[in-house]
Amino acid sequence: MKKIMLTAAAVMAFAFSNAQESKFGVKGGINLSSLTGDIDASSKVGFQVGAFAEFKISDKFAIQPEVLYSAQGAKEKGEFEFNGDFYEAEMNYKLAYINVPILAKYYVAEKFNLEAGPQIGFLVSAKGEATVLGNSAEDDIKDGFESIDFGVNFGAGYDFTENLSAGIRYNLGLSNIAKDSDDYKIKNSVFSLSVGYKF
Repeated sequence: MKKIMLTAAAVMAFAFSNAQESKFGVKGGINLSSLTGDIDASSKVGFQVGAFAEFKISDKFAIQPEVLYSAQGAKEKGEFEFNGDFYEAEMNYKLAYINVPILAKYYVAEKFNLEAGPQIGFLVSAKGEATVLGNSAEDDIKDGFESIDFGVNFGAGYDFTENLSAGIRYNLGLSNIAKDSDDYKIKNSVFSLSVGYKF
């Protein structure tokens, strides 16, 4: 993974020095996130917001680093037994990351592009909200998760104008984010739909 990030840094350095055109912008959108692996979880809706820069290397190729605040997580339902009775319980995992993806963008057509690239995420907060018999309680569970997450992004984008664009993206988590656990593996999985504005 370190080699991937070093390669990404080298690509960015190349982009800075060879960019024909540079643009900066802001973006925001919705997430449909889940947790995969040794967990039977369902998706939940979150959001992302942040800033990006686009360095055009040629008419067809660009590098786009981003810094995003991303609300992610998942929901998990199950049964537990108490005094011989079974009760339904739900856990809502609320994870927040500062994600730094670096995307290579290829313009298939004048306004349509495909993108892919690595991402590093820094865990900002992690809370678990348990609901049993209609009663909810929330607790800080950050100590149970790794502070850094690595992943890879795949997506596509469309430029409506020189300034306004939209994109869809899938982030595949590569790291086990369950802390200090070799037997129990959990990974992030996030679909996102966003709108961006370039200045």
